[in-house]
Amino acid sequence: MNLPSPIQSVTFENKQFFIKRDDLIHPDFSGNKARKFYYFLKNDLSGIEKVISYGSSQSNAMYSLSVLAKMKGWKFEYYVDHIAEYLRENSHGNYKAALENDMQMIVGRGVPTPTIETIYIEEGGRQKEAEFGIKILAQEIIDWQEENGIGQLNVFLPSGTGTTALFLQKSLITHHSSLITRVYTTACVGDTTYLKKQFLELEANEKYHPQILTLDKKHHFGKLYKENYKIWLKLHQQTGVEFDLLYDPLGWRVLMAHPEVHSKPTLYIHQGGLLGNESMLPRYKRKYPFP
Repeated sequence: MNLPSPIQSVTFENKQFFIKRDDLIHPDFSGNKARKFYYFLKNDLSGIEKVISYGSSQSNAMYSLSVLAKMKGWKFEYYVDHIAEYLRENSHGNYKAALENDMQMIVGRGVPTPTIETIYIEEGGRQKEAEFGIKILAQEIIDWQEENGIGQLNVFLPSGTGTTALFLQKSLITHHSSLITRVYTTACVGDTTYLKKQFLELEANEKYHPQILTLDKKHHFGKLYKENYKIWLKLHQQTGVEFDLLYDPLGWRVLMAHPEVHSKPTLYIHQGGLLGNESMLPRYKRKYPFP
């Protein structure tokens, strides 16, 4: 495991940003999912034989859990409502890679009641154990700030369940550092109301909640937006860094729309999930065939 993950200085749209390269933690186990599931990787969970979870058939969490199960020698059962016929016949991306890691996918059945030999993971890794790995991320950021004399830092990352952003802000506050480190995020799945609800389910004290930023227009998760593809291409051209196509483009669009945030030193946390680009990029190229 490549920890602490490197931090890279880049220039984007004539502004300096720092990127926390969590996509480089491990070739197969990276990004925010590696942070969320780190507890299960590092702790001795003797007696556990199986991990169970549920979600969509191209989920980043699904693939990361398949890697975790393989590393730990566990069976992995993953429950989905349906699989698209095209994906079933032309397996690729996270789905294909998870199957290659011996995932057993179960379609159209309810998740069974976990036993003492089973670990049950909420969709997207939204659970208390995620705090373990995210505390380590917070410590890496604080150490880097101290080494580089950055007294005030804004941290930005896009949110699905909001688990990483929440526990990161909480960890940074409870560290009691003299540094000022504020976490900003945006809702990629659902809206601000949904994201606030997710925060409250994990942490009732709102002083630990990150600040949610938005765009003027409503964003539908998984829909192909020309603006998302354009900023993804620009980021690759100007920084040389490949980002994921599901979360990061909206994240960067929101960040760039808020100069009151990025006018101060700003650290963007790479979400990993690049395997998902195998399915997303061809869809974007078909819909928006500009160079």
